[in-house]
Amino acid sequence: MVFKKIAIFGVGLIGGSFALALKKAGVVEQLVGVGRHLTTLQRAQELGVIDVIATSVADAVTGADLILIAAPVAQTGAILASIAPHLQSGTVVTDAGSTKSDVVSAARAALGDKIAQFVPGHPIAGREQNGPEAALAGLYVGKKVVLAPLPENAEQDIARVAAAWQQCGALIHRLSAQQHDAIFAAVSHLPHVLAYALVDDIANKPHAASLFQYAASGFRDFTRIAGSSPEMWRDISLANQSALLSELDAYLLQLTRLRGLLAAGDGPALEAIYSNAQQARHSWISAIEAAEQQNKEGGD
Repeated sequence: MVFKKIAIFGVGLIGGSFALALKKAGVVEQLVGVGRHLTTLQRAQELGVIDVIATSVADAVTGADLILIAAPVAQTGAILASIAPHLQSGTVVTDAGSTKSDVVSAARAALGDKIAQFVPGHPIAGREQNGPEAALAGLYVGKKVVLAPLPENAEQDIARVAAAWQQCGALIHRLSAQQHDAIFAAVSHLPHVLAYALVDDIANKPHAASLFQYAASGFRDFTRIAGSSPEMWRDISLANQSALLSELDAYLLQLTRLRGLLAAGDGPALEAIYSNAQQARHSWISAIEAAEQQNKEGGD
């Protein structure tokens, strides 16, 4: 599938990497960038991430085969509302938001009877860096992209979105919006909250400078994701509030349990929890490595 024109709202890490990957694959004739800050768009154009800076939303949308919204999730509704009056019948819109139920609600409110043209999506990839300078053509190679199609979506429109991500090297999975949000509250949103909380706690201690001086690779690895965009993760946290609160409550119970075992000096019980976690992580990593090897062999 070759795309004549793709418009990208948000040309930072996620949108920029999507653009670079499609350019590398040679499957898009023109990439148009839209954003809040002209300097960011100009930088994206200088770096070859986009070809053209849109002069207006109408200019960006008109004649587009595909539109990707890669902005913070709290902006999705407003962006879709600005797109709606100019959305032509042959154009498919998708997003890259880390939450889906709120995005679907916003899309229904903004698009009305054009909702069938919106296919919700979420690429499971990222880095702690932000902006067009952080974009990588290979960011999505071997990574999952979850699509959460709506009942109104035509299969050919879902296939168009899937094809674009597949050209980026991604693997397509399907979940409902509710399944998506429950899963990612546990394995993505909660870890980000924990990383931010730990670094903030350390930073607010009176001897923070000394603590950071001696922090080594374990602290760096655990807190890497606290370098991500605060604006984006604020929006994600609030958008998936209910599911995230449930995961936080469960984690607090686990911490309380661990504290009790530590206070009691119960070494065997602590070791049992640590061993179970170790085994679960080893199994998870082994499964990832096996899948990567299978994908590599399939590509060869």
